[in-house]
Amino acid sequence: MSLVLESGQAPAGLPGQYLTFTLGGELFAVGTLSVREIIEYGLLTPVPMMPPSVLGVINLRGSVVPVIDLRLRFGETATQINRRTCIVILEVAQDELTQVIGVVVDAVNAVLEIADEDIEPAPCFGTRVRSDFILGMGKVDGRLVVLLDIGRVLSVEEIALLASAQGAGSAALA
Repeated sequence: MSLVLESGQAPAGLPGQYLTFTLGGELFAVGTLSVREIIEYGLLTPVPMMPPSVLGVINLRGSVVPVIDLRLRFGETATQINRRTCIVILEVAQDELTQVIGVVVDAVNAVLEIADEDIEPAPCFGTRVRSDFILGMGKVDGRLVVLLDIGRVLSVEEIALLASAQGAGSAALA
C-alpha cells in the first residue's frame, strides 16, 4: 500500500523527505519526490538568448537537460564552482507541462525527514528568496531550512523557455 497521494505529497502527519543543499551559506531543501539524481558539475553547452540564470544544457544519458543556477535565479551572485558543486536533476511539473531540469548548488548535504509539526508557513519577509517560492520553513536541529516549491521557482513561461533550450541544445549537441 502506498503512502503517497496522487499530488505527490505525503499525507498529513507523516514526515516528508527532503534533499537538503546549500546555496551561499544558506540551507535549502526540495522534496525527494521531485529529485531524479545528483551528478557532478561538468561541462555545459551554452544556449544563446537564455536568461542569465540558465547556464546551458548537459547531455544526460542521451537526453538534453537545461541547467539553471539557483543563486542567479534568486537574484544573488553566480554560484562559485568548486569541488563540492553539483547539479541536482529535478522533475518539475507545472500544469500539464513536465520538465527535467538541473539546478546548480554549492553542495548537497543530506536527505532529512521533516515532520509536519516542524514546518512553519513561509515568512512574508526576512529571507532573500521571494516567499512564493517557499513551501515553508523546516526546523531541523535548531536551524531553519528553506523548503522550496521547485514548481514555483520557475514560472510556466520559464519552463517553456527551458523546453526550447532543450530543443536548441539537442541541435547543438548533435
